[in-house]
Amino acid sequence: MSNAMRATLKRWVERAGLLGVAFRVHEYLKAREARRRHPAAFRGLAADGLPMPPAGHLVLVGGETNAEAFLQGGAHTAQTIRSVLAAHGADIGQFRAILDFGCGCGRVMRHWQSLPGRVELHGTDYNAALIEWSRKNLPFGRFHINSLAPPLSHADGSFDLVYAFSVFTHLTAALQVAWIAELTRVLAPGGYLFITVHGESFRNQLSVDEARQFDAGDLVVRHAGMAGSNLCAAFHPLPYLRRMAGELEVIDHRPALLGQDVVLLRKRAA
Repeated sequence: MSNAMRATLKRWVERAGLLGVAFRVHEYLKAREARRRHPAAFRGLAADGLPMPPAGHLVLVGGETNAEAFLQGGAHTAQTIRSVLAAHGADIGQFRAILDFGCGCGRVMRHWQSLPGRVELHGTDYNAALIEWSRKNLPFGRFHINSLAPPLSHADGSFDLVYAFSVFTHLTAALQVAWIAELTRVLAPGGYLFITVHGESFRNQLSVDEARQFDAGDLVVRHAGMAGSNLCAAFHPLPYLRRMAGELEVIDHRPALLGQDVVLLRKRAA
């Protein structure tokens, strides 16, 4: 099928109000094919001594069905978080508590199992099935279910670090603002927020009208009705991020560092 035919079919499905259903069917078929082709990859323990999530979980958290890529991508993200923080004089092993916001089935969280036991590891996600799997298979972390919109169950100032890998890339404008405020609340003074976004390096994927909006410093969101899923896509110009930051200060911005732009923010000390 040509790209033009795909685009026409997509527009028809969207006008019929069936885009969400079609996307879920696509995810299901993708996971089923992965299980058929590589059944052994999703059984037993991975090289890190922890179980592999089911193929369907991998599709949900990142559209990925390759077990090796899932493990390597999580390890690379964890190392990048370490190195970006280190560039600002912060040692993740010295933190009191860390929150993986949108933790899924532990793509990044599993790579913190070697941190000192004094570091509390928490994960939260709005998908109950992913949280259930993480609770059963990642015993070094504490996992919580949140709704698509705030609040979280954690107290004010609970965490020295909150990170969100490929989460703000799938939220509407209203949810962006609400979650930045909520994550600011649970951050301790001087704490860090590490996020990834579709930034300047994704501008060439925008339509003419979207690029005009992006260049004006405004957020661009596609398929807002599917917020929280991989179908919803948000694009963040840096001026928008600075405006949205509120009590947080943008202290680092690295385009395309993790396939998405990395943004490090810090909560101003009291």
